[in-house]
Amino acid sequence: MINKKIGVLLLFALLVSFGAKAQRATSMRINEVLVINEDNFVDDYGKRHGWVELFNTSAGTVNIAGCFLTDDKNNPKKYPIPKGDVLTQIPPRQHILFWADGEPDRGTFHVNFILDPSKENYVALYDADGKTLIDEIVIPASQRADISYGRLIDGEKEWAQLTKVTPSTNNVTLDSNEKIDNFKANDSWGIGMTVTAMAVVFSGLFLLFIIFKQIGNFSIAASKRNAQKAAGASATVAADAGQESGEIFAAIGAALYEMSDDNHDIENTVLTIRKVQKTYSPWSSKIYGLREVPKK
Repeated sequence: MINKKIGVLLLFALLVSFGAKAQRATSMRINEVLVINEDNFVDDYGKRHGWVELFNTSAGTVNIAGCFLTDDKNNPKKYPIPKGDVLTQIPPRQHILFWADGEPDRGTFHVNFILDPSKENYVALYDADGKTLIDEIVIPASQRADISYGRLIDGEKEWAQLTKVTPSTNNVTLDSNEKIDNFKANDSWGIGMTVTAMAVVFSGLFLLFIIFKQIGNFSIAASKRNAQKAAGASATVAADAGQESGEIFAAIGAALYEMSDDNHDIENTVLTIRKVQKTYSPWSSKIYGLREVPKK
């Protein structure tokens, strides 16, 4: 019992440690950097500057407030990321962009250094203690305008120049469908697509035909069974015909005789005379009539 409790506690501690690690800033990575921004993404002031993109590789939300960004190895605390901004909480597998414009008074995501296109640029991310290096990268000199330097896959090790710049989004985007591309390459006239579509339609129609045919056969069989049951019942009634007792016929004969002789309705020959009474009214009384002709 004690060993079981110890095992549960160890498992709980392990899960807590993994969860805590997932929430730490050490899971952040420098993901993409643009040195020369001539015709690319603009900041919240409508200006174009170089930028640094960070990526959260963990499965939990990470708060990078209090961490440091720098372009100087000798000054790891060059730009302290301000605390109290809710936007510094980076959701899992999401990105955040910092503008290298040298104007930190413009907001949380405007750092106090710029990227120099004439030389190599060093960019590093330090933890909140200012000593623990989380990630760093050296961007080669002679970068071309509007072509970034980033990881081929978000959070992975391999870096390269990216002709398709992807600020605040995945470095790998699906611009095409492999199956559609295969169809275009192997069936440029669309014959295979047409045959496939027609085969699907006719297969569906054939399946519906089979289903409705089976339903019809079942209905016909059910109707035949009902008809056979009804015929059997009629035969049973016909077989029972003529088996009535003599009392039934005697009763029927007596009823017919009484009806034809009309003996059961003698009272309809009695004549009834009632005295007609008339309600008295002074207007219809003769005592108020004129007995004599008035004298002239």
